[in-house]
Amino acid sequence: MTLTLTVTDEVRALAPGFTHVVIEADGLVNGRSTEASSALLDDAARRLAVRLDGRAPHEDPHMLAWREVYTAFGSKPSRTRNSAEALAKRALTDAGLPRINVLVDLYNAISVAYLIPVGGEDTDRIQGGMTLQRATGGEEFVTVAGGEEVVEHPDAGEVVWTDAVGVTCRRWNWRQGPRTRLTEESTSAVFLLESLAPMTVAEVERAGAELAELLHKFSPGARITVHAPA
Repeated sequence: MTLTLTVTDEVRALAPGFTHVVIEADGLVNGRSTEASSALLDDAARRLAVRLDGRAPHEDPHMLAWREVYTAFGSKPSRTRNSAEALAKRALTDAGLPRINVLVDLYNAISVAYLIPVGGEDTDRIQGGMTLQRATGGEEFVTVAGGEEVVEHPDAGEVVWTDAVGVTCRRWNWRQGPRTRLTEESTSAVFLLESLAPMTVAEVERAGAELAELLHKFSPGARITVHAPA
C-alpha cells in the first residue's frame, strides 16, 4: 500500500467487529457534479429505501452497531451520527442527497446504497500515514465555522483519524476536516469503507468492488487498487 493506514490496538479492543476496505486511486478526473453522478445518488436513495423496508436508518442493525460504538467512546450517537446514518437521513427527505463533486457523489452513493460509512481523502494533502486512534485531547482539528478557520480539539478517548499534522476526521467518521477533503482539483485519493458486525466482510467487499467499478467508469485512465479487508 502506498499510503500507510494503521488501526491501533485500543480501537480494535473497543470495536472487535471492525473491518475496513481501502481503495487507492491515482489519475482520477474530478469536477462539478454531473447528471450521471446525480443519477447515482438518486438510485442509491431508492436502494436504501428497499434495504430499510420502512424502518428508520438508525433501526438498521449495522447502524445500531455504530451507535453502540459511538456510545462506548463517549459520543452521543443521536447528536453526532456516523456519516452513513447522517447521509441516509438526508437521502430519505424531499431535498435528497447533496451534490458535492463527482468523486464525493460516487462514494456517497455507495455509502447510502449499502448503508456503510465511506470516506474519501486527497492523498496529496495527507502528511505521512493515517492512524485510527483514541485521542488524548491535545490533537488539533482544523475546521471552518462561520466562514472562519478554527481549531478544535477532540475529546479525550474520542476515536479519530489522524495524519502527521493533526486530526483529519473526528468521532471516527462523523466530521471530515477541510484540509484533506476531495475537491474538484483532486486527482489522487484514498477511499475508506468502514463496517462493524453484523455487516459481513463479503458485503463490505461488494461495496468496495462497486465503488472501484464506478471510479473506473468516471475516470477511465485511473490506476485503482482495492486492498483486502483488514
